[in-house]
Amino acid sequence: MTATARFTGDANPYGGGDPYADYRTADLPFTDLVDLADRRLGAGVIAANDEFFAERENLLKPEPAEFDPERFGHKGKIMDGWETRRRRGTGAGRPHPTDEDHDWALVRLGAPGVVRGIVVDTAHFRGNYPQAVSVEAACVPGSPSPEELLAPGVKWTTLLPRTAVGGHAANGFVVAAEQRVTHLRVNQHPDGGIARLRVYGEIVPDPAWLAALGTFDLVALENGGTVEDASDRFYSPATNTIRPGRSRKMDDGWETRRRRDRGNDWIRYRLVEQAEIRAVEIDTAYLKGNSAGWASLCARDGEGGDWTEVLPRTRLQPDTNHRFVLPEAVRATHVRIDIFPDGGISRLRLFGSPTREGAARLVARHRESAG
Repeated sequence: MTATARFTGDANPYGGGDPYADYRTADLPFTDLVDLADRRLGAGVIAANDEFFAERENLLKPEPAEFDPERFGHKGKIMDGWETRRRRGTGAGRPHPTDEDHDWALVRLGAPGVVRGIVVDTAHFRGNYPQAVSVEAACVPGSPSPEELLAPGVKWTTLLPRTAVGGHAANGFVVAAEQRVTHLRVNQHPDGGIARLRVYGEIVPDPAWLAALGTFDLVALENGGTVEDASDRFYSPATNTIRPGRSRKMDDGWETRRRRDRGNDWIRYRLVEQAEIRAVEIDTAYLKGNSAGWASLCARDGEGGDWTEVLPRTRLQPDTNHRFVLPEAVRATHVRIDIFPDGGISRLRLFGSPTREGAARLVARHRESAG
């Protein structure tokens, strides 16, 4: 099912001015989920059959595609995306490609999970986008090579059947397959270019890996934590606070607009599962004149549980990582951080381990989503 069916057909040639002025998109129902193909989570494009005009790695760049009308190289126009050469038939009598001819790229997801939606973004590809795309998925443990993924015994499941797309548009597709996947095969029929690929879904972590870690970050994206809601996302998304690694610049964290009332800002998280929290990190890296002044932390066990204060309102320093060892473990499924009065934090880390019940549910979900 496509959420952007009206965006099929040719886009007009670039006419100068803002290259995004006529870019076509729509409200998609799944874009608040995690991008499983985010390079910052460890995703990568590990192979492609052709990348003559533009390299495959561009597909997963986190920023929007750029367009420079004057930029040309020895092979032609340099595009910010993945672009293959024009396919041809077998000879003068059959100059056109067959219906089966297509180009492909193999994508390793940054975190295994269940895919809920895909965006095939053809920004700035106006006369050189594919006629149609399709996407297949596989669940292969470890770190398989391209040759291993393409071996005959690997099971590939169709997430998106061959579907027409439009040029210079965010082509969005809802996915209904309830299957944990680790790799995608993105096909463009018969050839052309795609600027960006986004794969939205829910992370399903490997319970064996989490058990081996023992104590780990219970709210980290790669481990299955999620942001449920936030009071303000004006300057940057709240999900940044649970991305891997330390923040690298100011907008790599969470920053709110300036408050002009007596309220405060907050983020509510869901942990990977019911767990016992033993230590907390609140990082304000690169937030200097706009760091939150104070922060407090509350937790609850279950959707309808009462909120209990875990960390009382505490002074935060700008551009500093703050560490707190809790006096006793706190059992929780959800956590809320409140900042006072506004500003931002770059990262939140909650260290602990799942309870016996939480660990059992992780194993059950992993088994059910195996496909």
